[in-house]
Amino acid sequence: MSEKQEKNFFQILAEYVQALAGAIILALLIRGFVFEPFKIPSESMVPTLMVGDHIFVARYQYGLRVPFTKFWLTEFDDPKRGDVVVFNFPDDEDVDFIKRVVGVPGDVVTMKDGVLKVNDEPMQYKSFQLVHPSESNHCVMDVAEDSKTVFTDDYGTFPHYLLYKKYDQKMETNLEGQTYMVQSSKSNPRNFDFEFKVPENQFFVMGDNRDQSHDSRFWGFVPRENLKGKAQFIWLSLNSEKTKCAGNIWSPEIFSNVRWDRFGKKIH
Repeated sequence: MSEKQEKNFFQILAEYVQALAGAIILALLIRGFVFEPFKIPSESMVPTLMVGDHIFVARYQYGLRVPFTKFWLTEFDDPKRGDVVVFNFPDDEDVDFIKRVVGVPGDVVTMKDGVLKVNDEPMQYKSFQLVHPSESNHCVMDVAEDSKTVFTDDYGTFPHYLLYKKYDQKMETNLEGQTYMVQSSKSNPRNFDFEFKVPENQFFVMGDNRDQSHDSRFWGFVPRENLKGKAQFIWLSLNSEKTKCAGNIWSPEIFSNVRWDRFGKKIH
């Protein structure tokens, strides 16, 4: 091999190394400042988010942090009531949680006789009924005909999961006028009375699966510096339950654990 050939080989190798390093740096910058992937690990946000949903979190929504630290380079808007946020769990900051913001700094959040209120204003609810899994897609529920004025096409489809009969499903509207899905247990509702005033730079959060969520009712508030970003949309959804999604052209048996209808779904 000539000296010229050796030089060309190392030049090519250097170019590949530079390209790979550039791709890694770009990926880290995107993950640190733009979007970070997050997998839903528990049922605390059902039915809004299902176990096996893979989502993108907007890291830039509330400001820019030095990647892998809690140090803010700059801060933008604060979370609003109704935002679904990912944050470092205050009691173990190596663990990430995802919940919905219910109270912002200065709010008084109360539960009295089963009624959730913020600043003495009750949440507004409309119940809807599910009837059975769809024949065409077993990962989707059919909504009763007389409930379709409540659960409209704006919300897409309601995900099927094996324990849906144990819960009451509702649309909740908060003080911001934002409407989203929540559910409560029929047999073991956690309707104990409480009252919390949200401190400055902290937030009160709850899961949409109200009786299966370890949230601010039990461990307190989320400091602003613990926020990682706002949940934006689902990019992949895999169903681990025994019920499979096969039944239509989009879900042949080989992909029967894929919830195709949730791809690209915006998180309300």
